[in-house]
Amino acid sequence: MGDGKKVVINKRLKGLPREELEKLSKPELIDQIVRLEAYNFQLKSLLQKKLNEKTTDPGSRKMWEQDIASIEASTAKDTSSINNVPSGSKSNKRQRTFDWASAHKRHVLLKVTYFGWDYQGFACQEDSNDTIESNLFRALTRTCLIESRANSNYHRCGRTDKEVSAFCQVISIDLRSKYPAESQLDPTSLETEIDYCGLLNRVLPKNIQCVAWMPLRSPVYSARFDCIARSYRYYFPKGDLDIDAMQEACQLLVKHADFRNFCKMDVHNGVTSFMRNLQAARVQPCEETLNEKDSGYDMFYLEIKANAFLWHQIRCIMAILLLVGQRKEKPSIISNLLDINVNPCKPQYTPAIGLPLNLFHCEFREHTTRRTTDDEGDEVLIDDNFTEVLPAETHLTDWIYNEENLTKLIENIQGEWTQFSVKCTMIRNVLQQLEELLSRTYQSAKPVQSQVYLLQDSVKPRQYQPLLERTRCESLENRIEHFVKKQRLIVQET
Repeated sequence: MGDGKKVVINKRLKGLPREELEKLSKPELIDQIVRLEAYNFQLKSLLQKKLNEKTTDPGSRKMWEQDIASIEASTAKDTSSINNVPSGSKSNKRQRTFDWASAHKRHVLLKVTYFGWDYQGFACQEDSNDTIESNLFRALTRTCLIESRANSNYHRCGRTDKEVSAFCQVISIDLRSKYPAESQLDPTSLETEIDYCGLLNRVLPKNIQCVAWMPLRSPVYSARFDCIARSYRYYFPKGDLDIDAMQEACQLLVKHADFRNFCKMDVHNGVTSFMRNLQAARVQPCEETLNEKDSGYDMFYLEIKANAFLWHQIRCIMAILLLVGQRKEKPSIISNLLDINVNPCKPQYTPAIGLPLNLFHCEFREHTTRRTTDDEGDEVLIDDNFTEVLPAETHLTDWIYNEENLTKLIENIQGEWTQFSVKCTMIRNVLQQLEELLSRTYQSAKPVQSQVYLLQDSVKPRQYQPLLERTRCESLENRIEHFVKKQRLIVQET
């Protein structure tokens, strides 16, 4: 924000650790209690509503009744003790506790692959346990690799949305180790260390699996802050798309620019800068279609690489590229939308669906640029010269794989491939019969090429309205002003 001012989140409205709560005045503590009570009331009301919707199913009703009872009981329990109780266990059954006081820990990267179409996104959510992250932490605590999320020094590389997949999601975390810190990087220790991937994969769902792990030389190396590039792929059928026009539009995307017109603004979470360095963007045919004849069923993908992405940025970019491919917009629409002086407000359009998107690859810097906290308890990024080891020695090591685990992972994914390939082949055969029937019965009928309409996730209009002629969304300045009035954001002098 200009004029020597900075917009930040009002931290008083977020959860605070005990030491910060002790610093609050009595009125501030009362405000905090009132907010928490209001939140608990809303959460119980939501569960009660779900319970009423499921009264015809005794099993579902019992499950929701248990959820409501657990929420009411949670106010009287310590959160750390809850994390150590496996789901489904009886409260009166004595649990064997792990002695974490004598346990060794090591800081690692974990590489995870998952198919996200059955989940509500990667990150944990307050109203759903059906996320990738929830399943990961259930497995980590069940296998006693961590004591709790709160003290696991955890960071994720990317936060994928609902239905989005990842071939290379990476997290950094402290895991239980057999060996003390001084010998953890010895070759013998690495060879005989806990089989992290194998242990986790036995309790994780088959469509969420760990591929490899990497020991780190720095205890503060972060999968989030030390990732320098993220590559995503978005798969789509050719349909009636003009691939050359889409490729021309991709070349206009590659720049360091303000992408506010290519995302969903996340102003309420303190995101007020939309500058991103988009390093590469291209449309490529999938290898399995290279030898097939040109048809609407050929598969392509958009591969896009940047230092970081905005909320729904790739899905918004793909929505515009689909319009270019359908010849409804010219490739120059990219340059028009990137010019925020001429177009400061985003035209209203629907992002492409999330199902075909996946986090394909991540790149990391050799030395962390992160230190633990500043005077206010915030994480701080510092210059690239910061290092806790010898300058010639990288904080990274090598990914550690296991042949047996990789074999099982391939078997699992081959099972997924078989299931969906059979369905795809059956559907394709039905389409071939129907297309032949249309051509034979109505010789003048045009071939139907509607493969891409599903991706646009919107009602097909009778008459197309150009993007720059559409109603505009609210400006960034108006959104900031709105959340400042709501006390969600604070404008500070810089």
